[in-house]
Amino acid sequence: MSIIAADVIVTSPDRNFVTLKLTTSEGVTGLGDATLNGRELAVVSYLRDHVVQLLIGRDEHRIEDTWQFLYRSAYWRRGPVTMAAIAAVDVALWDIKAKYARMPLYQLLGGASRDGLLAYGHASGRDNAELFDSIRAHQAQGFRAIRVQSGVPGLHAIYGIASNATSARNAGVRYDHEPAQRGAQPALEDWDTRRYLRHLPGVFEAVRHEFGPDVPLLHDGHHRMTPIQAAALGRSLEPYDLFWLEDCTPAENQEALRLVRHHTTTPLAIGEIFNSIWDYQVLVREQLIDYVRSSVTHAGGITHLRRILDVAAQYQIKSGMHGPTDVSPVGMAAAMHLGLAIHNFGIQEYMVHGARTDEVFEQSFTWRDGYLHPGETPGIGVELNVDAAGKYPYEQAYLPYNRLVDGTVHDW
Repeated sequence: MSIIAADVIVTSPDRNFVTLKLTTSEGVTGLGDATLNGRELAVVSYLRDHVVQLLIGRDEHRIEDTWQFLYRSAYWRRGPVTMAAIAAVDVALWDIKAKYARMPLYQLLGGASRDGLLAYGHASGRDNAELFDSIRAHQAQGFRAIRVQSGVPGLHAIYGIASNATSARNAGVRYDHEPAQRGAQPALEDWDTRRYLRHLPGVFEAVRHEFGPDVPLLHDGHHRMTPIQAAALGRSLEPYDLFWLEDCTPAENQEALRLVRHHTTTPLAIGEIFNSIWDYQVLVREQLIDYVRSSVTHAGGITHLRRILDVAAQYQIKSGMHGPTDVSPVGMAAAMHLGLAIHNFGIQEYMVHGARTDEVFEQSFTWRDGYLHPGETPGIGVELNVDAAGKYPYEQAYLPYNRLVDGTVHDW
């Protein structure tokens, strides 16, 4: 038995996706997600020009050996492009192995540790009235946990507000499944941290008053604060009992979280842009975070993310896997299987893909009463409709970026 074909498929139904499809000599196929939002073609080249030929003839069952070979033989390790490519191979091999076993993947990972995966949705609004409408709409869709993002008076277009269809500085540029935007240049948004810090606690006070104490509420700071600003925000939000405060400060400086942790008991989630266990070393060992945010797609696949989560489990740190719409249904399915199997699952981010994406990626997962389940189909439970994928060619797209009032480029 061996891999006889490795195809890299790029499609753009609701947004750009990169999918690796492996085929074995027995005719069994497996899919892996290699999407890197805004830099998709870098991973396409990495796979097509450097990895595909290394896979042909390899034993599809040697998942660990293949992972180590791709990680160590390149010499240049880690980084989002490399780890997304490795993740695609890894998930495709797990998909194949589970199909051979005629089991859903989570059974090969040790079986289910729970009946379903609590998921949170993204509610947002330019003001409280619009935000409340968004929260109610998400609750009507079955969400029990809600991420809250709010506009800030005086700022025209900021991260996480789905109704910001255009920016005053980018008239005519539309959002394509928030926040990625198609076009030759990234859209420009504005930012003022002090205004944000003054405004946000009042938003959560209003949300708690309107929706009560029992709804798990989350918020994403999106790397925009200094450590001392993040500490101040965490403390100011303590009365509103957040499930977590996410990416409150750029965590490449892992020691910075010591200051935040010292000043607030608000739970912290970090890591959606992290892609290796080394990124978490200090954060986990010193117990500076409560949730690991990396996705299967960007952190070396199921094999590597499970390693990260196993280390985190020693310190009662849980999973909070990244699940935006730029993680394809293949990556989401892999996250569901891993989340169902591990003991230290926390919560799963879940943004609903569009109808065209669901046409391209045929899925077996279920969504009931606020909980996801990957289903019982052998493998990861996703198949690629190649004909449908061919109808939607790649379109250049970028995430936005920020400038402060004085024109300085800021973290987005």
